[in-house]
This record gives sequence, C-alpha cells and structure tokens, in this order.
Amino acid sequence: VQLQASGGGLVQAGGSLKLSCVASGTRFRLNEMGWYRQAPGKQRDLVAGISSDGVTNYGDSVKGRFTISRDNAKNTVYLQMNSLKPEDTAVYYCNADGYYINPDDTWTVFRSWGQGTQVTVSS
Repeated sequence: VQLQASGGGLVQAGGSLKLSCVASGTRFRLNEMGWYRQAPGKQRDLVAGISSDGVTNYGDSVKGRFTISRDNAKNTVYLQMNSLKPEDTAVYYCNADGYYINPDDTWTVFRSWGQGTQVTVSS
C-alpha cells in the first residue's frame, strides 16, 4: 500500500492548514490511520490517530486544535490543523496499519508510511 500525503505549506501563527493522505493499492483493508510529525533533531511523535470505526486519539500538544478524520470509501485520512503555533513546525507523516488479502484469502498485515509533507508556521 502506498500513502500519498499533501496539504503542507507555510502559514502564519494562528492560521490553519488541512493535510490529506490517500492510500492506494490492491486487495487491502485499513485499520488504524494516523499522523506523526518530526521536527529537526527530534524524534517522530504521534499527532493523532483514528481507528476504522472513527475512534480518535491525540497528542497532548494538539488537543483542542487539531482534528483527525477519515473517509473509508476513499481510503483517505485528514488532519485539520487550527490555531497553528511555531512549535507545530515539522515534517508530517501519515501512517496506516492494515492487511492485504492474499489470493488464497489469508491476510498479511502491513504498516505503511507516507513520504512526509512540510508544515512551517511563522511567528
């Protein structure tokens, strides 16, 4: 499964951006999807996650400002980011856990990552 992220860019503090990530491939199903971010010199941290039935979880630093959602019919996950702060500046990566359906109807689990999209918030 390939993940293609888009929507990053440069925005002023207090502004908003919406990230999108589309999963493509054949004979697969998606479970948990999410967004992570990595700032220079720092580890990659969870921003938000969403299960296949819509249960969400957020990192403490983005609660109340970011909203994750998904469209299962389109294999797409979104991240609406409001009230952006300079400390939100990072490369944002989408992530998906799921499974392939093999020709013999057995399953093979996978975890895929998108290519990353830069979000820069100026003060």
